Amino acid sequence: MRLDNEFEVPRPIDEAWAVLTDVERIAPCLPGAQLTEVDGDVYHGFVKIKVGPVTAQYAGEARFRELDVDRRHAVLDAKGKEKSGRGLANAVVTADLEAAGDVTKVKVSTELTISGPLAQFGRGAIAEVSAKLLGQFADCLRQTVLDSPSAGTAAAPTTTQAAAPGPPAAAPGPPAAAPGTPAAAPGAPAVAPGPQASEPGTQPSASDTPGAAPDTRRTIHGPEAQAVDVFSVARGSILKRVIPLIVVVVVVVVVLIVWLA
Repeated sequence: MRLDNEFEVPRPIDEAWAVLTDVERIAPCLPGAQLTEVDGDVYHGFVKIKVGPVTAQYAGEARFRELDVDRRHAVLDAKGKEKSGRGLANAVVTADLEAAGDVTKVKVSTELTISGPLAQFGRGAIAEVSAKLLGQFADCLRQTVLDSPSAGTAAAPTTTQAAAPGPPAAAPGPPAAAPGTPAAAPGAPAVAPGPQASEPGTQPSASDTPGAAPDTRRTIHGPEAQAVDVFSVARGSILKRVIPLIVVVVVVVVVLIVWLA
């Protein structure tokens, strides 16, 4: 199914783009979501959804398929799997930013494919949930991320600079020859020292191993996500689907009672 939503960010487009494409920064504002790990350009996390008394957790990953700075156009691929394996969700989220003075309009289009318990609610309920959660996300951005003094600017990396080295020490002269050892012939090349044996039990580190790939995986320690209560978010749409079913059940029960009486 396709879901189309819009919201506004009260910042100029350059600043809004910098914020909205910083996944680590905006993740705490995504309702029910928690970012747990970043591996290169792949973001890992989970989403908690509560349906009545049952809470489902979808673990998944996301990555940017497109990030066009000039057009302010981004495409994000996301996929998730319910912990019990009964439900799957795949989404392609396309976002386009448009400047409107000091405000940025954001249009979001989502191609969503779901299976399992969530699929029973239908497009109407899911569209209502999507719109309300996006509104909560925009409110959270305004109240937290965008109100911070560093909004729209990346934090400078912390680096530790070594003290400036002093003048180099004079190279030690050649060791004195042992008594009785013939001196090397003038002009003869010096013999290169052989490899030194490593100490027992010492293993080379990954950085010392030629061709070893650097480890790009980082663990994110964020606030614990609170599950999104689908019934409270889209009560109207869900009741429209549930009430007719309840009426049918009641009628059937009444007919059975009358027939058996």
